[in-house]
Amino acid sequence: MKIRNKILVYFSITVIVLSAISLTVIYVLFSEYREEEFQQLQSKKIEYTIGLIAEFKEMSEELALMLDAQDIHDFYDEKLLIFDSQKNLIFSSLDSLPIHQTTSILTKLSPARQWVETKEGDYDLVGVYRERDGKSYYAISKALDAFGYSKLYFLRNVIIAIFVAISVIVILLSLYLSNIISKPIKRLADRMNRYDLASENISLLTPDTSSFELNHLTERFNDLLKRTHEAFAFQKNAIHHISHELKTPVAVLVSELERTKSYADIDEMKAVLDVQIKNTKSLGEIINTFLEISKFESGEQTHTSEVRIDEVLFDIVQELQLIYPHFRFDINFFPLKFDDNRLSLQANKMLIKQAFQNLMINCISYGSEPNAQLLIDCSQAKRLLISISNIGPPVTPEEVPHLFKHSFRGRNSEGKVGFGLGLVLAKKIMDYHQGTISYSNPANDLNVFKVQFL
Repeated sequence: MKIRNKILVYFSITVIVLSAISLTVIYVLFSEYREEEFQQLQSKKIEYTIGLIAEFKEMSEELALMLDAQDIHDFYDEKLLIFDSQKNLIFSSLDSLPIHQTTSILTKLSPARQWVETKEGDYDLVGVYRERDGKSYYAISKALDAFGYSKLYFLRNVIIAIFVAISVIVILLSLYLSNIISKPIKRLADRMNRYDLASENISLLTPDTSSFELNHLTERFNDLLKRTHEAFAFQKNAIHHISHELKTPVAVLVSELERTKSYADIDEMKAVLDVQIKNTKSLGEIINTFLEISKFESGEQTHTSEVRIDEVLFDIVQELQLIYPHFRFDINFFPLKFDDNRLSLQANKMLIKQAFQNLMINCISYGSEPNAQLLIDCSQAKRLLISISNIGPPVTPEEVPHLFKHSFRGRNSEGKVGFGLGLVLAKKIMDYHQGTISYSNPANDLNVFKVQFL
């Protein structure tokens, strides 16, 4: 069932049922009050009649006529019977209205039980036991409360009219409120249905209501949208990603294998093969790196340990020199004297190594000179800054905001082989380690990537 219909049904039924119960209670209470009030009037009439009988001592036709004349002004359609202590009839009003429960009521009445009330159709029937001037009397009164019933019927009609009016108003109000409440939800659902998850550009939904719950739902959907978009992008570029990252270790193996051709000595060849075996094992590390990447992409925690940044950088330089022997990386420290502990970080070594390797291969691929500078800045106590700079065609200011996006390649990459994934992965790894990575072009043809750890 639609939420609009649920609001309409639940709200309408609740209010209408409560209204029906309230109006029914009012009607029942008034009905009971009418009955009690009329029976009290009957009791007073009996008391008055017994008083007259006790005063005149003997019953006479004149007394009966006088009482009946008074009855005309008291009740509509009434029958009154008075009995003595032996339950013998001593007075009967002139009305022809029959009382069918006379014997039953007289049997129930006694000094211990002085009041009996019941109904005969719409008539109120009461029996009383009274003592007057040392004598006992039994009385039965049957009368129709025409005035009380007329008020009760009028109240019933008013209550029915009020109930119908309330029901109509509640249904109309429910329709109005359900439209107001459900319209933003329906609008949000329509926007979600129209959203294209396969789109390259992510467009977040903007809240268009003042409702806290809907705004919160929109924010949570946007968070889910970001994660889904990132997961789709990662899956879409998985093959390119793998080929991009395996290219370097495979190239190292090929380079080493080609070098074995120049060795004639068996011992030298064995030594080179040992190195090749070691490098082959490094492919396993690359696979493990992919596993770690998939973990933090899915939001899982990865293993971290104490890592020396300088050792990681020296290892990368050593590996890259086997593939690109013509290219040189110069590593410098600032200041010259500092606490070695400043070079230690709590991080995932495989991921950190992969990030810096991507940045350094970027220098080789896009540099116009066969060298690059690495500066490890330990001058600040709570910050470690690594700058990687080289000479080459710069990234234009318009391209900088897109530099760390999937498959983005700037103008300086024309004619270069690649997938535009290296910087994306480096940025993700740095974000995972609460680090930052940025690009700047402080001078002509000078490209600087800065990585900062806090």
